[in-house]
Amino acid sequence: MATYKIDPFHSDIALKVKHMMISTVNGCFQKFDATMESSAEDFSDAKITFECDVDSIYTNISDRDAHLKSPDFFAADEYPKITYSSTSVERDGEDYIVTGDLTIRGITKSIVLDGSYNGNDIDMYGNTKHGFELSGKVSRADYGLTFNALSGKGNAMVGDEIKLIISIQMLEQK
Repeated sequence: MATYKIDPFHSDIALKVKHMMISTVNGCFQKFDATMESSAEDFSDAKITFECDVDSIYTNISDRDAHLKSPDFFAADEYPKITYSSTSVERDGEDYIVTGDLTIRGITKSIVLDGSYNGNDIDMYGNTKHGFELSGKVSRADYGLTFNALSGKGNAMVGDEIKLIISIQMLEQK
């Protein structure tokens, strides 16, 4: 069984959510860790674990970041980590369907991520790295993230659907 660790310098854990239903706000987590174990060359038996520090959320607006860390949203003081643990990885032609348990604010729900394997290469230090892309959607209400207000036209200020865009390099452990 081979073990892989995320390369945080060449990985990105991003999210997108609608604001007033007319534009999209982008954010990311800056501190995270992930491990994958697999004995299959095509990673079809992979077991993936992931966690990120809620306090590391970054949207380029410090006041918004502080609000997202507050009890109105992620409640970072009470729930400092978001975690994910895969329950299955299935091949779908060249693509993957990755199912797992996502925990936010102490609430765990099963989610499905669409994935692709971008291949591997050896870096200038002789380390083998594997590239993956994953995407999916979650409902923030499913995780108790229900804070909202209405715009002047009655639209929700914050959309319910959060799009996840994950681009990672996994370092093969020797």
